[in-house]
Amino acid sequence: MAFTSMGAKVDASINKGQGPYVFKINGQVHHLMGSLLPPEGESPKFAQLYIYDTQNEVNNRMSCFPHSEASSKLDEQIVGGLIKMLDECNVLVQLFRLARDRINQQSASSLRLRLHDTVSNHDAQYNQPTCDGIGGLIVGDIGQFHTERDIIIEHKATGLQRITKLHPKYMALQYPILFPYGEDGYTKGLPWNPAFKGGKPKTGGVSMRAFLGYQIQDRPGQDSTLLKGGRLFQQYLVDAYATLEEDRLDFIRTNQSSLRTERLKGIHEALKNGNASGSDIGKRIILPTSFTGSARYMINNYQDAMAICRHLGNPDLFITFTCNARWPEIIEDLRERPGCKAEDRPDIISRVFKAKLDHMIKYIKSGKPFGKIESG
Repeated sequence: MAFTSMGAKVDASINKGQGPYVFKINGQVHHLMGSLLPPEGESPKFAQLYIYDTQNEVNNRMSCFPHSEASSKLDEQIVGGLIKMLDECNVLVQLFRLARDRINQQSASSLRLRLHDTVSNHDAQYNQPTCDGIGGLIVGDIGQFHTERDIIIEHKATGLQRITKLHPKYMALQYPILFPYGEDGYTKGLPWNPAFKGGKPKTGGVSMRAFLGYQIQDRPGQDSTLLKGGRLFQQYLVDAYATLEEDRLDFIRTNQSSLRTERLKGIHEALKNGNASGSDIGKRIILPTSFTGSARYMINNYQDAMAICRHLGNPDLFITFTCNARWPEIIEDLRERPGCKAEDRPDIISRVFKAKLDHMIKYIKSGKPFGKIESG
C-alpha cells in the first residue's frame, strides 16, 4: 500500500534461523517515488497502483508477489478492505484518486501533482488533514510553483526522485497502514509546548528525536495504530532511527565552523596524515565526540578508560548485561496486548532493559556486592 519505495538494502538472511524476527538494513535509507503513470510496457508500482487500472486494483496489488509463498497467503477480501478503508480515510489516497479521475477524463494532457512542503499554521498539526491542504493538481509547466522540498510528481517519467526526510508526509507516504489518515510527521519549526515542565531544546523548537519519541509512547486510554503495527512497526523504528542519524549528520556537515574544526582542515594536518598529493586533500567533515560511533567518540572513551586504569589500576571484573525477552516485566506488559509478541514491541524491551541496567549499576555503586567503591 506504500506510495514510496525504501532505498535501503534489506538483509533477510538474519531471519533464516529460529530466533525472533529482526528487520535489518545495510547502507543509507531514503524513500523514492516515481511518476503518476508507469512508462510504456512496465507494470505499475507503489503510488502508481492508486491511479493505473484501478478497476483491477486488488489483482494488480496481489500480482506484485508473483509465484511466491507470500502471494498464496494474501486474502483478497483483506486487500480489498484495506483499499476501501484508505479511500475513505486517507487524504493522500484521495488526492491520487483525484488525479486518476482527471487522467481518465482526459482533461489534461500533462498533469503534475504537488505535495506541499509545510503548512504555515502549526496549530493544525494534529487536526485531521484535508486533500486541499496537502497538495494540488497542476496542468502544464510547474514554473513558480516549484520549491526546494515540495514533492512534484510528473505525469510520466522514467526516473525516480528522492523524497526529503523533512517533508511532513515523509512517513505517511511510506507507511499508509500505520498512518491511515495521512497524518503529518516531523517538520522543522514545530513549536514546543510552553506548558511543558521538562527540559527544552536550545533551538526553541521540537527536535526530530523528541517528535519521534513522542510518537512511540504508550498513553492510557489511547489506541495507537502505530504501536500495533507488528513487524511493520519494527521497520518504522529502523527507518525513523536512520532518518534521525541522517539529520544529525546533516547538522554537523552544515555547522563545521561552530565545531572549531578549522585547524584540522589545513595543509599541515593533511601532510601529517600522509596526504602528500594535492588531489587527495579535499573538504573534510569532522564528526565530534558527541556523535555516537564516530572516531573521536571512540578515542575519547578509550582515553578515559586508560586514565582510569592508570589512576586506579587494571579492572578485576568484566561484567556484561544482556536482555531476556521472557523477563516477567515484559511478559506482564504484553499480557495486556493479546496477540502481541516481544519482537513486535522493541520499545518496551528497550525501556525494561534500560531500567534494569540502571538498577544494576546503582546496586554495584551501593557497595553491597563488591564493597566500597573507589572514586577518582
